[in-house]
Amino acid sequence: MERSFVTQAAVSSSSSLTSETRPSSFNGRSLRSLYPISTSLFLPVISSSALVLKSTLRRKGNKSLVRMTGDSLETVDMASKDMIFKPILEHGVFRFDCSVVHRKAAFPSVSFKNSKDWEVPIVSHDVPAYIPTCDCLQDQQVVTFEFSPGTSFYGTGEVSGQLERTGKRVFTWNTDAWGYGSGTTSLYQSHPWVLVVLPTGETLGVLADTTRKCEIDLRNEGIIRIISPTSYPIITFGPFSSPTAVLESLSHAIGTVFMPPKWALGYHQCRWSYMSDKRVAEIAQTFRDKKIPSDVIWMDIDYMDGFRCFTFDKERFPDPNALAKDLHNNGFKAIWMLDPGIKQEEGYYVYDSGSKNDVWISRADGKPFIGEVWPGPCVFPDYTNSKTRSWWANLVKEFVSNGVDGIWNDMNEPAVFKVVTKTMPENNIHRGDDDLGGVQNHSHYHNVYGMLMARSTYEGMELADKNKRPFVLTRAGFIGSQRYAATWTGDNLSNWEHLHMSISMVLQLGLSGQPLSGPDIGGFAGNATPRLFGRWMGVGAMFPFCRGHSEAGTDDHEPWSFGEECEEVCRAALKRRYQLLPHFYTLFYIAHTTGAPVAAPIFFADPKDSRLRTVENGFLLGPLLIYASTLSSQGSHELQHILPRGIWLRFDFEDSHPDLPTLYLQGGSIISLAPPHLHVGEFSLSDDLILLVSLDENGKAKGLLFEDDGDGYGYTKGRFLVTHYIAERHSSTVTVKVSKTEGDWQRPKRRIHVQLLLGGGAMLDAWGMDGEIIHIKVPSESEVSELISTSNERFKLHMENTKLIPEKEVLPGQKGMELSKEPIELNSGDWKLNIVPWIGGRILSMRHVPSGIQWLHSRIDINGYEEYSGTEYRSAGCTEEYNVIE
Repeated sequence: MERSFVTQAAVSSSSSLTSETRPSSFNGRSLRSLYPISTSLFLPVISSSALVLKSTLRRKGNKSLVRMTGDSLETVDMASKDMIFKPILEHGVFRFDCSVVHRKAAFPSVSFKNSKDWEVPIVSHDVPAYIPTCDCLQDQQVVTFEFSPGTSFYGTGEVSGQLERTGKRVFTWNTDAWGYGSGTTSLYQSHPWVLVVLPTGETLGVLADTTRKCEIDLRNEGIIRIISPTSYPIITFGPFSSPTAVLESLSHAIGTVFMPPKWALGYHQCRWSYMSDKRVAEIAQTFRDKKIPSDVIWMDIDYMDGFRCFTFDKERFPDPNALAKDLHNNGFKAIWMLDPGIKQEEGYYVYDSGSKNDVWISRADGKPFIGEVWPGPCVFPDYTNSKTRSWWANLVKEFVSNGVDGIWNDMNEPAVFKVVTKTMPENNIHRGDDDLGGVQNHSHYHNVYGMLMARSTYEGMELADKNKRPFVLTRAGFIGSQRYAATWTGDNLSNWEHLHMSISMVLQLGLSGQPLSGPDIGGFAGNATPRLFGRWMGVGAMFPFCRGHSEAGTDDHEPWSFGEECEEVCRAALKRRYQLLPHFYTLFYIAHTTGAPVAAPIFFADPKDSRLRTVENGFLLGPLLIYASTLSSQGSHELQHILPRGIWLRFDFEDSHPDLPTLYLQGGSIISLAPPHLHVGEFSLSDDLILLVSLDENGKAKGLLFEDDGDGYGYTKGRFLVTHYIAERHSSTVTVKVSKTEGDWQRPKRRIHVQLLLGGGAMLDAWGMDGEIIHIKVPSESEVSELISTSNERFKLHMENTKLIPEKEVLPGQKGMELSKEPIELNSGDWKLNIVPWIGGRILSMRHVPSGIQWLHSRIDINGYEEYSGTEYRSAGCTEEYNVIE
């Protein structure tokens, strides 16, 4: 039976209603729309003193909808039909449309690197294993897939909460989501993509190729329901034998990640903001003095002159070229922020140039849209237009001449202040290129705005220096953004929940085609404790993108800011990363050339093993397995590690600590390590190379190493070296040698240090010259057992005598720390508000307890807990106006 309920939540008695925002019961008009029951529709009925929500819950498998007219409900049958299909791109890839008419009406693909691949069928006799059904009602297209019980869902891009997505629902609508929670349904990026792992381990990919707001409903086991305005195609990839094969096929459509310069894989230090060039130089020198590895310092928005993009504050950053030169001499790169909001001010050269070239997004009446962001009233470039992208790229080209090594695109959802939608009106006009969709309103291009800004920035950096690889970081993005930019997981919180979620969030992005991502290590908002920061650095040093970042008004969050114990753990964590850089760089070369992920969930080692599908505190870097503790009271060694089948041998760098992750290497693997360094520039191809070897059940192992100049495009012309190493045991001897090479580079003259893992952290060592055969004598079985036993005992004793980093609640000089702990819940009847209670705190969410639906996700302004008020806020199926007065 369907059930309905009515709940109330107090709102301001001064709330005003207009005929555009209030429900039809107030104006006597029909809503004139049909809603699938599966969307769990919420319609607000607002009186002068109460907000009343009416909801109808669906039952599983229901094939009906509810038509709402006034206050009455009418059930209408849904006539589902199979979608039509055609094979495209390559074996196993299909495009589905509701009909031939819908196929012709679909907008061009923005996600595909070549939209013609999306349109032109291939000759194939393949038939899809799964055919979705489609319902087209009013302007909504509802697509449904049904899979067998035991199917697992992943992907959906940048999403918070659990790794395995069954039971979740998200909306693709890029949103400035400061302080998001595990139930937040829209974050900064949109990836309408689901990775489907069947009970057999076979894997299928589902892409809803639409730029519009899209609901992805995974709340029922084995069911995918996608709802978005018509018309859009569904693209499926597979089923293939493994999830990696699906991601590789996806990359043939949407492209692979850009090849990052090697320095970008080092540690990045950032803050909002380092307020002067002197402070930046001080931070850089402290890293060197304390021998903590780092490669990049970031400049947030305060380097600008009054937040005007492409300018520098004349007092605090008077000579950016001189600062860049000093940083370069000290082994650092410099990355600077650029936002899309351009201050509306005559005499400001960027505004004048943009106005002359007519590049701004316009309102529905044709006048430039003005929205408030950091500089005050701003105009916004229309990156959907090639003329605008060229204009922006040339600004970037000139900007790079100031010693800029990389660019950070922020606020590009686009975020707009003092409006409840947090963005510009949906009826703003974009003059898009024909191959993107032509002239459309903002609702069509909203989700790709950040991606197109990143593309323009990337192209500008290419113009500036064709011998260097661009490095761009973007907050907002769309599936396919990895072609132009890295990303991070936005404005997270300094608490244990966000530490835990950061692992799954990085993995979900990797499973959605974006392998170069990471969180703000330590948390952006709030004050981390020493243990939290050290633990986060331990796991963060193993993420593909590794950056510490913190919000203005919080305490310092550099690795040395939390006491000696935390500093030592951070140093050890980053030394681990720098020793693993040859492995990281090789993984990125593989990702760039094949589309394989860099960091992957543990179940990738055995997709058939259902035990592994919900493991959230571990991940793979190729054959390297990382297990981290995200529980404050327990170190990683105290947890039960669920390992894939086969051989997995524990090892460390003689740096074991309860707050550092536990490392395993898969049997049959060889990975390459480097000696520890302070920064990437210290690496030399003549340095000793370490080969870490873990034999499989047959006494064999293999691995590869990619090497090139670390920057530029020589690798595309053969100027690189890929070395394939193999190891094999014969009787009591293990031989390690080069089996084959690729590329034109000559092998450097260097020593090889082979470390053969035995188990329990025990290993055998041998030295030789790279390219020569190296022999390792293996002791008898009893001697090996003794070595393993001794190593295990030594490890156990060491961990028992090594304490966790102190979890101090208040450090000297931290005013207000007692307020800045984890979010608290305030209960009021059927409603729960999740609030972070420091000064300038925020409402994180407002949840209706009986239904579990999140109703509000917005921010409180810094002046006295007062939320911005506005005339429009979009939630699942409703529009409302409200004022919050307390």
